[in-house]
Amino acid sequence: MSSTNYCTTMAKYNYWMNQKIYTICAEIPNAKRNEDLGAFFKSIDGTLNHILVGDRIWLGRFTQNPFAAKLDQSLYSDFEQLRQERDRTDQEILTWASQLSPGWLDAPFTYTTVTTPTKTVTRPAWLLVTHFFNHQTHHRGQLTTLLNQLGYAPGVTDLPYMPTL
Repeated sequence: MSSTNYCTTMAKYNYWMNQKIYTICAEIPNAKRNEDLGAFFKSIDGTLNHILVGDRIWLGRFTQNPFAAKLDQSLYSDFEQLRQERDRTDQEILTWASQLSPGWLDAPFTYTTVTTPTKTVTRPAWLLVTHFFNHQTHHRGQLTTLLNQLGYAPGVTDLPYMPTL
């Protein structure tokens, strides 16, 4: 498996899934999307915001454009603004992933943690990029559970069924 192919495939998967999730979420009334459903980030909108926060933080690290935010921060209370920023961020992720090199992915990468700003961590870049994409999938899994509980079926979410493969 090519490490750069993995990254571009996962960036495309991220885009595809976010399009599906946000299309469904647009059908749900604001009050229902913001209702505390017992999820880690409480609501659908809380979880959508957290995924975006995580993406902006990691992308900022990877591109040397730091993004300061708390992990539970709600960046946008307005769903359409959140959706627009999600789309913009996904386009940025697609572009970034298409420009990665095996050398960059194999090199050590040092970053400062959000939870302990005085702590730095060094890991291979490929591992952190894998975490970046895994984090998105983890929380989208939580979203699909919440959506199903509310009667909204997201349909097929498996990577091998992504239309652009």
